[in-house]
Amino acid sequence: MWLMTTRGFYSVVEHRDDAERLLVRARTREDIEALAGLVAAAPVWLESADYAWRVETTRTEWQAAMQVLVGEITYPNFKSAIKDATHHDAYLDVWLVMNKLNDNVGPAGAGGAEM
Repeated sequence: MWLMTTRGFYSVVEHRDDAERLLVRARTREDIEALAGLVAAAPVWLESADYAWRVETTRTEWQAAMQVLVGEITYPNFKSAIKDATHHDAYLDVWLVMNKLNDNVGPAGAGGAEM
């Protein structure tokens, strides 16, 4: 799972050696440290990894952290809520690429209904 939040950008995957645990990985120290208080483990830095910063957590602990992150959604526009220019620009780049998947036609007979 890739997760872009106002706290940072994360890649969350199942631990290779323990299916009950997750690795929450980040590209920057600031992003992983922004999870302090949401996960108990101290961040680890792995120089050779593509996501050099990471914490190991239980699925239950990560579910609780996700509840907090959902509670932090207090904005009507995500991109506008990102105050750090570097993150904003990176998120915008992802938005632009994903926008290419946009299907403006909609399902047959849907009448273009919006969410």
